[in-house]
Amino acid sequence: MFGGVSGNGADPVKVDPQHHTVVFENEQVRVLRVHYGPNEKSAMHSHPNAVVIFLSDADRKSTTPDGKSVERHGKAGETKWAPAETHMPENISDKPLDGILVELKCQPAEAQPAAKSGAK
Repeated sequence: MFGGVSGNGADPVKVDPQHHTVVFENEQVRVLRVHYGPNEKSAMHSHPNAVVIFLSDADRKSTTPDGKSVERHGKAGETKWAPAETHMPENISDKPLDGILVELKCQPAEAQPAAKSGAK
């Protein structure tokens, strides 16, 4: 559901800015605010591996390019792993759907030494 873009798919922020807004971005992640009104549908787009945080209950259908669909559900406050995929999401509820999607851009950066605290 819920750009870096995975594979040959379209960036959700470019093809569906009505539902996807960038709220933070750096070399490691892109954070999207996702909002769908009741029964709204998106355009086909792609996401890399990501973590989704549901801000509302979510009942949605995800259709892949080959036409297969699967229903997915989330509860407000729940956090889930979202593997990379190309899909066309649809809010199948009569209530708005809101979430935060943290898209992973690349391999983790090398760990940096912890800052020294003056405490002994």
